[in-house]
Amino acid sequence: MGALLPHRSLLGHLTGFDCYYEFPSPDDIIWTPADWAWIGGLMDVLIPAWYYGMTVVTTDADFDPVGAIRLMADEQVTLAFLPPTALKMMRAADAGSPDLALRAIFTGGEPLGAELLEWSRSHLGCHINEGYGQTEANLVVGNCNSVWPTRPGSMGRPLPGHEVAVFSDQGERVLGEIGEICVRTPDPVTMLRYWNQDGTDKYRGPWLRTGDLGTEDTDGYLWFSSRKDDVIMSMGYRIGPGEIEESLLGHPAVAMAAVVGEPDEMRGQVPAAYVVLREGHQPSPNLTAELQHHVRTRLAGHEVPRSITYVDALPRTTTGKIMRRALRTHDQ
Repeated sequence: MGALLPHRSLLGHLTGFDCYYEFPSPDDIIWTPADWAWIGGLMDVLIPAWYYGMTVVTTDADFDPVGAIRLMADEQVTLAFLPPTALKMMRAADAGSPDLALRAIFTGGEPLGAELLEWSRSHLGCHINEGYGQTEANLVVGNCNSVWPTRPGSMGRPLPGHEVAVFSDQGERVLGEIGEICVRTPDPVTMLRYWNQDGTDKYRGPWLRTGDLGTEDTDGYLWFSSRKDDVIMSMGYRIGPGEIEESLLGHPAVAMAAVVGEPDEMRGQVPAAYVVLREGHQPSPNLTAELQHHVRTRLAGHEVPRSITYVDALPRTTTGKIMRRALRTHDQ
């Protein structure tokens, strides 16, 4: 299935590009480890950078957190698009360098979380602007730290030229409640349709449905919750995996974490965590209890993982996102 984008989307991306990278110039040097086959690589970096006449650094090497720091220092990269998974790997390797020339970093694809955001600022030496988009409607929400204040954990506000809102299952616009994130059309970056498909169920009137859940606060900031199919339904609670994963990442033993729902006869589903440990830490029942206590002191009781499975690596897409659907079938 392919999303058919209009030619106007090439210019429509520039507003987001300007905000994410703090108003770039031809003097900037940009790099990303993102795959060029992904809209994030093409439209969040390559094509807008060419429009501005910027230097684009590229490499065909597999992502290595320490090597990434060395590359950015050697090439004096000033702007970077680093997906959250890349930042988590850099944090796990404790990667950082005083020789970096970075002045702005953009991240998107998954929530970064306040703790990882602070680590990135302190170790990479510049502000990180989180943003949101998808192939069907890219670069529609985000931050621009030099223009409006960033709220840690928020993916930002609708960018100039875009209208984004959250709707309940009943089709009502809601504030402060979890609902589906939607983008009003026509919009310069939204798709025309799916290739060779009708796609009418993708719309709620003029609003393009993203399939992502989130909330909007009274100041217009949007907060990502989860993909609709990632929601864990436990005894009537709707649990998004992101907060649990962020809480686990706050423990010094955890390098990476992913949370999914597993079947439970009494509750319907319960949270189950898959954890990659940092070097020097070993799985044990005591560590499992410690991690569960760590989450319990920060989140509600129904959000505590009922099981923790230790793995060497988490399944990821070519764009670096964790494949939770693969974990849901891990033990089946």
